[in-house]
Amino acid sequence: MRLSLDLVSQEKKREDEQGLRSLPNPLTAHLSDEDQNPRLELDVLFYSAMVTTRTLQLCRHLLRHPSYSLLRSAAFSQRHLSDAIAPPSPSSPLPTPPPAFVPEPNIGSGDYGAVRSSLNEAEVAKFAAIAETWWDFEGPFKPLHMMNPTRIAFIRSALCRHFRKDPFSPRPFEGLKVIDVGCGGGILSEPLARMGASVTGIDAVEKNIKIAQIHAGFDPLTSSIEYHCTTAEQLVKENKKFDAVISLEVIEHVADPSEFCKSLAALTVPNGATVISTINRTMRAFATAIVAAEYLLRWLPKGTHQWSSFLTPAELVLILQRSSISVKEMAGFAYNPLTGDWSLTDDIGVNFIVYGAKDSDVQ
Repeated sequence: MRLSLDLVSQEKKREDEQGLRSLPNPLTAHLSDEDQNPRLELDVLFYSAMVTTRTLQLCRHLLRHPSYSLLRSAAFSQRHLSDAIAPPSPSSPLPTPPPAFVPEPNIGSGDYGAVRSSLNEAEVAKFAAIAETWWDFEGPFKPLHMMNPTRIAFIRSALCRHFRKDPFSPRPFEGLKVIDVGCGGGILSEPLARMGASVTGIDAVEKNIKIAQIHAGFDPLTSSIEYHCTTAEQLVKENKKFDAVISLEVIEHVADPSEFCKSLAALTVPNGATVISTINRTMRAFATAIVAAEYLLRWLPKGTHQWSSFLTPAELVLILQRSSISVKEMAGFAYNPLTGDWSLTDDIGVNFIVYGAKDSDVQ
């Protein structure tokens, strides 16, 4: 199974028909004429199309492996730290599509000495209000819990190949220092720790960190996780480094995606790995991630996502490239409403995840 350049072209064609690409590209509009050349565009398309047959097959095999059943049961063992917040009123009106505009990021050049804060105070307050529901599997974070085994399968496969680890080992991440940026209540940090990694989880919401610490204490395998209420930019100032930097479903909530990626790159050791997942800026994503998830199914509180803050795969690849991160693989996530399961797919039209490696000559 291979994602071809034709698929990306078809995706762009559909967006053209919907009028989404009538505006100038916010990531390239301010670049010099030298930067705006066909070769650069081809590189972006090439990298955003890179998802290999081996990766998808291995991830799907891992999802069927018995250890993932144990992982799911362990993760679902603690469900009642608090009650879920009340769902939105049935009479709530559906949202109208926002304008196809993304704030222009300040793309860096690999210079990490002047990293600025990418913190979005409004988003921090939004998630602080629902922090106590992180481990309520029927609450606002239900979609993340449902998606988690599939996200972990991709991460396990990518990092095992990057660091030449055995993906079928019960603890394949032994000896690796991993940071979970935007860890929330720890739903990703805990599986990473169970797979042997030395995990640090950071979040800007203090309530999230307290919930994560309490929940991690229930399991000896996760009690060693180091949780801190801080930001990636602050750790850059402290010269912290990690073998793998992971940030899932976070970049769409920051004020400046480019500065955020610069911070992630600065935290990654040379030849280290970076993994990011987010939501594509397409009308299909607006219909499913916002209209359906927030207003119809009520999985998420209204206003959780802003469509204009989503990034397309090509834009994310370009931002990472400017931060000295070379994207190696990309895959999409597909939800099956009949089974309630998520799976890896070539379709990157809504949710997608990328894995990249930091250049070896950049500190």
